Amino acid sequence: MKVIGISGSVIGSKTRIAVEQILNKLNDEHQEFKTELIDLSDYELVFSDGRDYRDYAGDTKTVLEKIMAADAYIIGTPIFQASIPGTLKNLFDLLPNEGFQNKVVGIVATAGSSKHYLVPEHQLKPILSYMKAVIIQKYVFVEEKSYYQKEIVDDDAVLRLNRLADDLVHGVNVFREIQKAKDSAFPF
Repeated sequence: MKVIGISGSVIGSKTRIAVEQILNKLNDEHQEFKTELIDLSDYELVFSDGRDYRDYAGDTKTVLEKIMAADAYIIGTPIFQASIPGTLKNLFDLLPNEGFQNKVVGIVATAGSSKHYLVPEHQLKPILSYMKAVIIQKYVFVEEKSYYQKEIVDDDAVLRLNRLADDLVHGVNVFREIQKAKDSAFPF
C-alpha cells in the first residue's frame, strides 16, 4: 500500500514538518504502508495547460506519475491569504478529474492563526470531492505557535497528527473491505 504525503507549497517548512510527522508514524507502526514525501519545493512543475497528465515531461511527469500510482494520500497545505497556495491548486489542475477516485485522503493545514481554520473545509474538501477522493472528514489544523526551531512542540498537535495517521490506516482498510464487498456483489 503506497501513501504519498504532499507538502503543497514551494516556500516554508511547517507544512512539510506536519506531513512528515504523519508519514513517520505510518513508517514506525504500519510497515505494510510504504510512504513517500512529495514536497513541491523540490520540483519544478509547469503550469497546467489541459493536457493529459501522461503527456507532461520532467519533474511534472515524475510527480504526477507518483501521485497517480499511490493508494492513499496526506495532503498538506499552508494557508496563504485565506486560501490554499497556487502551487497546490496547480497540482490538482494537472491531475485528471478522477485523480483521487477510490483513494483515501487525509488533510493537514498549517497557518499563522486560527482565523484560517475553515479554509480546508471550504476550499480543499470541495476540490478533493470533485476529484472523487474518499476524504477523512477530520483534518488537522496546526498553527504557527505549535512550532519551535523546525519542530512541532505542541503535544496536542502531535497527538492530532498521529491520530490522522491512524485514521488514514483505518480508512484505507475500511474502504478496501467495502470495495471487496462491491466486487463480490457485482463481479462484472
